[in-house]
Amino acid sequence: QVQLVESGGGLVQAGGSLRLSCAASGGTFSSYTMGWFRQAPGKEREFVGAISSGRITNYADSVKGRFTISRDNTKNMVYLQMNSLKSEDTAVYHCAASTTRLPRSSWNYGYWGQGTQVTVSS
Repeated sequence: QVQLVESGGGLVQAGGSLRLSCAASGGTFSSYTMGWFRQAPGKEREFVGAISSGRITNYADSVKGRFTISRDNTKNMVYLQMNSLKSEDTAVYHCAASTTRLPRSSWNYGYWGQGTQVTVSS
């Protein structure tokens, strides 16, 4: 039902910033919790953060204070503002949609985008 498309990835120097976007279609966007996940080469996919339909947020400890998730329900868009980027933030970033309030497990997300590459250089 839901299609998600990420954009905004790229190459950034350590300490820099980047904003990722996720465009949703085919569902009732405002009712979903929207999450961000990332997967680096050779590592497990990990939870980055999520924002509920009521705009309550939850973040992984590794990004807390540096990343901010927001949403614009009029545009069916979710954003991930990434500041103070570190080399360990390098990964493919995916957005995902869930009907559960602020889940951290990927198994609770039924819809996924194809991902956008973020590379942080030192």
